[in-house]
Amino acid sequence: MDACAQMCKCFLILFNTLFALLGFGLVALGLWLRFGVETQGLFDIDLNTTQFTIGVSVLVVTGVLMLVVAVLGDYGACNGSKSALGVFIGLVSCLVIVEIAAGVLAFTMSTHVADELANFYISIYTQYLNTRAQGQALTLKIFHNAFDCCGIGGPIEVFVRDTCPEGNFLKQITFSSCPGVIKGMFQSKAPLVFGGFLGTAGVMLMALVCGCVLNNSLKRSPFLY
Repeated sequence: MDACAQMCKCFLILFNTLFALLGFGLVALGLWLRFGVETQGLFDIDLNTTQFTIGVSVLVVTGVLMLVVAVLGDYGACNGSKSALGVFIGLVSCLVIVEIAAGVLAFTMSTHVADELANFYISIYTQYLNTRAQGQALTLKIFHNAFDCCGIGGPIEVFVRDTCPEGNFLKQITFSSCPGVIKGMFQSKAPLVFGGFLGTAGVMLMALVCGCVLNNSLKRSPFLY
């Protein structure tokens, strides 16, 4: 095995180890969201919806697929298995295409996602005005600190100010409207999100090239399978 193949082998082992950890994290997050009792108490909203079920299923399936790819890649690189590397190359090729397609979709659908997230915030905000539930207060606080905003425009109720980002009184009465901030952020950050997807696809493409280099090197070794 030449020096290039050795470098590719090391890169594949590192890539697949990180890929496996990320996949395990996605599976754990999906299962926690689906079965964790704490989740419903945390958000205080109905999670038995089609959108939630689909989102959790995508997390779990994606995580499992990443684990399978990582196991095949590590096994092929560590044990010199040409068959495992062949399957790994095929799966990573599909993932690169999916990653690029997801980036394009996220870029083109950013406005729709921003509208849905803004509507979700408005729904939680209006419910909190009537119920003052702790779960809804925590959800509002997460939104307010994440986007540095508070309210939906106009005067902010006194009990809502407790969920606003920390600051002096003047700052708390001059916060930007959260729906407007959410939509503006998605519009300005959409190119960065697209770049993130392309960057991830680029790393996967490097793993694909290294897999092909290592596989070709193993083909010249008659004692490896």
